[in-house]
Amino acid sequence: MENKQDEFAFGKKNYQLLIAATAIIILGYFLMSGGGAENPNEFHYDEIFSPIRITVAPILVLGGFVLGIFAIMKKAD
Repeated sequence: MENKQDEFAFGKKNYQLLIAATAIIILGYFLMSGGGAENPNEFHYDEIFSPIRITVAPILVLGGFVLGIFAIMKKAD
């Protein structure tokens, strides 16, 4: 009979979900970065306010955090 202290808090699926959540968060931050110009006197409206940068990337980051919380709260198998 196994001792309750010998069991891990997370199972394999929990760690896989945590890794996926981290990858999604990193991807979201990567998509948000950039948009600057080489010359500070130039302003590129399309680069700074692109739909990917202001809509898709924040949704990915928030989704990654939600997935991370779910991975932590999920009961180990």
